[in-house]
Amino acid sequence: MSIHDFLKLPAEVGKRNGPNDRIVLTSRVRLARNLKDFPFPGWAKKADRIKALETIRAAVESIPQLAGAFSESMDALSTLEKQLLVERHLISREHAAKSTGSGLVLSRDESICVMINEEAHLRMQALKPGLQIKQAWQAIDDVDSTLEKRLAYAFSPDLGYLTACPTNVGTGIRVSAMLHLPGLVLAEQVNQIIQAVNKLGFAVRGLYGEGTEALGNIFQISNQMTLGEAETEIVERLNKVLAQLIEHEGNARASLMENKPKMVLNHVGRAYGILSNAHSISSKETMNLLSLMRMGLDLGIFPGVDPGLIDELFIVTQPAHLQKNYAEKLTAEERDLLRSDMLRERLSKVKRPNPKLPGQTGTTLDKTSTP
Repeated sequence: MSIHDFLKLPAEVGKRNGPNDRIVLTSRVRLARNLKDFPFPGWAKKADRIKALETIRAAVESIPQLAGAFSESMDALSTLEKQLLVERHLISREHAAKSTGSGLVLSRDESICVMINEEAHLRMQALKPGLQIKQAWQAIDDVDSTLEKRLAYAFSPDLGYLTACPTNVGTGIRVSAMLHLPGLVLAEQVNQIIQAVNKLGFAVRGLYGEGTEALGNIFQISNQMTLGEAETEIVERLNKVLAQLIEHEGNARASLMENKPKMVLNHVGRAYGILSNAHSISSKETMNLLSLMRMGLDLGIFPGVDPGLIDELFIVTQPAHLQKNYAEKLTAEERDLLRSDMLRERLSKVKRPNPKLPGQTGTTLDKTSTP
C-alpha cells in the first residue's frame, strides 16, 4: 500500500477535535531511544544503519499498538511523499532527508509514528488533537514499555537513556503542543509571552520546529531539558503553562473584541476578501490569512461555517498536498495559481463576515476611535 492510500483524507483530519482545540491544535509527546549494541545513527556506517533498521522495524511492527500500520524504508518513499508526511507533522524535516538505512512505522489512525534512524535509532511520537498532553504521554509510554521488552536500549544507571544530543539525555522526552495565537499577535503581546515561557524553561518555535517561523500565528511550545526531571513532572509543568497560555489568548481575543472590534473585523474581512478573490497566492500568505479567518470563525464572525473547513484548507493548500494531484512537477508560480483557484472554489459558499459582532446591534466604533 502506498502512503497516499494510507493517509487519512485532509477533510477527515480537519474534523479531528479535542479539548481547547480552537487554541491548542495538537499535543505531542516524543521519546528518543537508542540500541546499546549499535553505533548511533550519526556515526553508523551504511551497513550498521541497515541492520539497525531491520532489527527495529521488525520489533515495532510486532507490537499490538501498531497492528495494521504503514511501514516503509525512507529510500522507498519519494521526495513528495516525504514532504506530505512533514506537512502533516508526522515526521521531522530531518527525517525526510534520510534515505537508505532509515524508515518509519505509522499507526492506522496516525496517532503513533516511529521514525527509525533519524538522529536516534528510535524517535517515537504520539500525536493527539487539542490539549491532550497527558493522554499523548500515556499512549507513547505504553508503546515504549512494550518495545523495551523486545529491544535492548542504551541506558546508564546514572544518566538514564543515552542519546546523540545532550539535551535529550535522561528521559529522552520532548513534550510539545501546537498553539494558534492570533489574539496575542494582534494585541502585540506575543513577544512578552514568549519571553515569559522561555524563562520557565520551555522553548517556543515555529510551525515546523526549530529554525522555522510561526506561519499562521502557530507556535510550538516544548520542554528544553530532559535530564534530572521525571517524565510526569515535565508533562505536568507543560500542562500548567499551556493552561495559562490558553487563558492569555482567550483574554487577548476578548479584549480586542471589546475595545477594538473594528480592527478585528478589518483583519478578518481583508483575509476573507483576499482568500476568496485572489488569482495567485503563496503558501505563506495563505497560512497567515487562514489564521485570521479561523479566529474570525471562533469569534462568531462566520456563523454556520464548519470549523473543519478552515483546518482542512491549512493542509490542502500546502505545497506537497497541492502537488500530489498532478503528474508533472509544479513550479512555485503554478502552485500559487492552483492554490488561489482552490481557495476561491472552496470559499465560494462562505458568506461575507458578519459586521454585527455577537452581542452588538448596529455598527459600533472602536473604543479608541472618535465619533
